Amino acid sequence: MSPKARVLVVANRTADSSELIAALRQRSSRSPASFTLLVPAVPRGLAWAADMKAGTVEAKRRAEVGVRKMVSAGLEVDLVIIGDPDPFAAVGDALRGRTFDEVVISTLPRGVSRWLRLSLPHRLRRMTDLPVAHVTAHGTRLRPWRATSTTPSSEPPTAPTWSDRVSAG
Repeated sequence: MSPKARVLVVANRTADSSELIAALRQRSSRSPASFTLLVPAVPRGLAWAADMKAGTVEAKRRAEVGVRKMVSAGLEVDLVIIGDPDPFAAVGDALRGRTFDEVVISTLPRGVSRWLRLSLPHRLRRMTDLPVAHVTAHGTRLRPWRATSTTPSSEPPTAPTWSDRVSAG
């Protein structure tokens, strides 16, 4: 049996998109894999001017929803990282701090995605020798993102919760 591939998943507004979950399920069906979800703490609007950490709370909420969907889909999530507001720097930090076999980046569609305007998938391919897959999420992620309740469920969790695995940068 081959060892599990360690896959870094980079997503923000698309962390819980059906396209990303489907791509990760397809990836894990090829061979055993475990996933680390990296959500850069990108602040929205003018919040960044006052506080570069302004995106942390929203990033944690997105990570929570994303990891719950991943675990519900039967995916093994080892760690959740709330990263640097600059997605390129966040990936660089993650790659320097841990060992991965692959990178999956999830973005909004061209014309909407700030990450595509920054050529993030292309820049990541140049930065690392690892395979970098790009997933484009459509549909519901184009609406303004709303946080969901983070009230714990009365049912005991079947797997460690995302907060048990979260790492700041």
